[in-house]
Amino acid sequence: MLRPDQEIIGQWIQPGSRILDLGCGDGALLRHLMETLNVEGYGLELDDKKVLSSIENGIHVIQSDLDKGLSDYFDDNAFDYVIMSLTLQAINYPDQLLDEMLRVGRQGIITFPNFGHWRTRIQLLFQGRMPVTKTLPNSWYNTPNIHLCTVADFEALCRQKGIRILERTVIDHQHREPALLKISPNLLGETAIYRFERLPYHQ
Repeated sequence: MLRPDQEIIGQWIQPGSRILDLGCGDGALLRHLMETLNVEGYGLELDDKKVLSSIENGIHVIQSDLDKGLSDYFDDNAFDYVIMSLTLQAINYPDQLLDEMLRVGRQGIITFPNFGHWRTRIQLLFQGRMPVTKTLPNSWYNTPNIHLCTVADFEALCRQKGIRILERTVIDHQHREPALLKISPNLLGETAIYRFERLPYHQ
């Protein structure tokens, strides 16, 4: 079963595309896209058990550390879309990986937990402790997340890097997209989902 952010990703993919999924987990998203949109999919995953699960799902998967980049495996413009869902915040060099995504892919799609959500702000303000929420369920000492960011942070990085945002959706903890989220996505959105490409003059 797909997560809500993965279901939205599926709506942004054109049939017959070439897809690379970074941190593909058990390959459920790629399996879904292959079955419903006839895409050609490849995955990168580091965890041994998840790699085996991807193989069992019929996914072409490479066991690799994303922090080492993609140049060992893929040429420029090898894919139509490069996807990274709920993985950006666990990468040592997320800014460099964004560049790599748009080197090997025409467009990138990213989802991440929004650290600017009002619940995290309230926990920090009144408790003075690192927030624990449904989208950020781990304590500070055992979390895989090392580079948490907000909607505003990500969009500022995109501007800095000459990346054009094509679509943005934010959802709340009930996985809804109420109209109010469009008014203040950084305050009200718990998970952010972006589709983007490189501006021509930043090639």
